[in-house]
Amino acid sequence: MADSDESPFEFPCRFPIKAMGRADPAFESVVIELVRRHAPGLDESAVSVRSSRGGKWVAVTLTIEAESRAQLDRIYRDLTDHELVVWAL
Repeated sequence: MADSDESPFEFPCRFPIKAMGRADPAFESVVIELVRRHAPGLDESAVSVRSSRGGKWVAVTLTIEAESRAQLDRIYRDLTDHELVVWAL
């Protein structure tokens, strides 16, 4: 059934979330923790990490089972509010 917030997505659905930040040993675990607050069923096998060619940046992509637009909004708000996250898509 479609979410009432005029979203182009039908929820629930699988939804990829990507966060990028400077290469920091804690970055991956911070991103997973932030997303898991709102998607407790996050499966670690749905997480991939990719470093930039020069090793200065890292991108973490997580695919969750999104329940609503509001859930996605909360995830993106927490990610973008965190000091280690430069941007989130």
